[in-house]
Amino acid sequence: MALKFSKLTRPAMRTLSPGKKLMEHGIQFQRLANGDGRFTVNVMVDGQRIHRVIGKESDGVTRKQAEEFIQQARTDARKGRLNLPQGRKVVLGFGQAAEDYVVKLEKEGGKNLKEKKRQIKQHLIPFFKSKSLSKVSTLNPNPCPRSQPSTLSGSRKRAKRQEWPLER
Repeated sequence: MALKFSKLTRPAMRTLSPGKKLMEHGIQFQRLANGDGRFTVNVMVDGQRIHRVIGKESDGVTRKQAEEFIQQARTDARKGRLNLPQGRKVVLGFGQAAEDYVVKLEKEGGKNLKEKKRQIKQHLIPFFKSKSLSKVSTLNPNPCPRSQPSTLSGSRKRAKRQEWPLER
């Protein structure tokens, strides 16, 4: 279904004075000091905030291109969410994967099971909650606030950052 625009219309964009902005349906148009106009997009897609500069009027960018960008972002999110393996009805979540991992370790005679179960239950599952396994990365796990360096007052040096367990 096509969006109806009441504020972000071509006549309204033409009459906009420099420094002023119009925003509707996640698309923002700003008239720059040099008289050019800039299109930006600010939308929430699949729980992620997407904020992008689409381009300037002088480069031939139109509102339609900003609409298409939003549509493409939502389509890509849908593909990522619904990219299901054969025979599976839901995406494998982190909690289920952690339980499967513990069961596998028990069958194979893994070591230090008690400690691993505790770490998974107390730290990993509460942090990753119901994220799908495909959304968890070893490169950028979004470390918890406790692992951020803290600044100490006076002449003391900055505290070393604790290593995140998945980065090893």
